[in-house]
Amino acid sequence: MEGLDEIRLTGLRVFGRHGVYPDERRDGQWFVIDFAVGVDTRPAAHSDDVADTVHYGELAERVAAIVEGEPVDLIETLAARIADALLEPAPVRSAEVTVHKPDAPIPLTFVDVAVTIRRAKGAASASPAGDRGVAL
Repeated sequence: MEGLDEIRLTGLRVFGRHGVYPDERRDGQWFVIDFAVGVDTRPAAHSDDVADTVHYGELAERVAAIVEGEPVDLIETLAARIADALLEPAPVRSAEVTVHKPDAPIPLTFVDVAVTIRRAKGAASASPAGDRGVAL
């Protein structure tokens, strides 16, 4: 987010039903979301008015609604949907999203699985047709 200020929220914990396996959709699991948006905070710093910035509480509610909403197979898809929503407010110029899936169905001991994506306004966030990611 070069040249921009940053508003960051970490550790947003939301229950969702995302995943490739039927039991992930049926039983659901907790996801942890970290995000940052690139904005110019100078107008808000000068006015000391929330109307001159992006309200991080509203962004968090937007993100939570996506995680609680329509299930997807991949956390890559979930991260892209979140990034698209974070880019909607006019002051936001870029977004970085990390989706953590700490209870991913991996039969080994691990701490976390995460995908991080970065998007900028005007850049497409969807993968090209036919491009396949790794299913998580």
